[in-house]
Amino acid sequence: MTATEVRTDPEKPGRALAAARPVRWGAGRISFRMHRRTALVSGGALLLAALLLLVSLCVGSYPVALPDVARALFYGTGDRFAVHFVNQERLPQALLAILAGCALGMSGAIFQSVSRNALASPDVIGFNSGAATGAILVIVTFGGAAASVAAGAIIGGLVTALLVSALASRGGLHGIRLVLIGLGVTAMLGSVNSYLLTRSSLNDSQNAHIWLVGTLNGRGWSSVQIMAVALLVLVPLALLFGRRLRMMELGDDLATGLGVRVNASRLALTVLGIGLCGVAVASAGPIPFIALAAPQIAVMVSRSPGVSLVSAGAVGAGLLSAAHLASSQFFTALVWADQQVGWIRIVEESQRNNLLPVGVTTAVLGGVYLAWVLFRRRGTGTA
Repeated sequence: MTATEVRTDPEKPGRALAAARPVRWGAGRISFRMHRRTALVSGGALLLAALLLLVSLCVGSYPVALPDVARALFYGTGDRFAVHFVNQERLPQALLAILAGCALGMSGAIFQSVSRNALASPDVIGFNSGAATGAILVIVTFGGAAASVAAGAIIGGLVTALLVSALASRGGLHGIRLVLIGLGVTAMLGSVNSYLLTRSSLNDSQNAHIWLVGTLNGRGWSSVQIMAVALLVLVPLALLFGRRLRMMELGDDLATGLGVRVNASRLALTVLGIGLCGVAVASAGPIPFIALAAPQIAVMVSRSPGVSLVSAGAVGAGLLSAAHLASSQFFTALVWADQQVGWIRIVEESQRNNLLPVGVTTAVLGGVYLAWVLFRRRGTGTA
């Protein structure tokens, strides 16, 4: 075994980054470098997501005890309401939160690594706005069937992301240029979306607004199956390009010297990032914050020298699972607070069982995170 690599954090020179250890299997035929802290962070995030899934199966408008959850899951027996809520409502939504969070986290890691900019994520560079435009057009024109809305969202996001990438790649891809062009395209598409909503019927406008917020409410096993099949195809391909991605973080010239076909690899990674984000948006709507924050949180906690696709996906799954659980219990918590205070009426008792869209929760967290990133990087000249 060779000596481990020790690097220092460029933002905090006094702090050492995690060391990469070579791992070899099969007499050296299979080898890769693994950061032990990155592996621990990934495992911890997935464990947190699993625990949050278990909690989400128990709590809600119809509380279910843990033994009853086990009977409903493994045997399909017990109280018929418990079986319905656990197997047909809470479990598919919780699984979709994990799968969509993983897809968004890995997509954000790809875009941030390719552009070498911590603010370059699908929701910042215009993918979500393009997906929203495609979905609204389908809803207004064809009535908004689930499959057609998903297809329209993917096509709209794909066209927008490729347009932004093409405009930002003239003369070489620069992270700040990608972010600025993405913000400009997002603003323009936001105006287009507002106009389309004003020209649609009340029913179509309501359906579009529900989708635009980003929600897991009402999602069933069909959405989970689509996400699972898509990830089975896209995740191995993304991991296959992971080594090239790490080399490209060193710069185009050095990556080319190491044998990486930079332009072809960047195009392939961009398509994979768009695909990962596209299936998540098609299944749950344009959920903000996860793709932006998950890769950077993974880097910060693991102290790795670069963004890891595995840890970014795991952290994304944990973040969206936590946001989903918090959203599902938001109004219940407000009712409980009203009962404790007694004289402040925040929400009526009848609204206890309402479900807050998860996109609202992640948007609030995303605003706080973005302000923190900008504050943390003040005076450094980097975004």
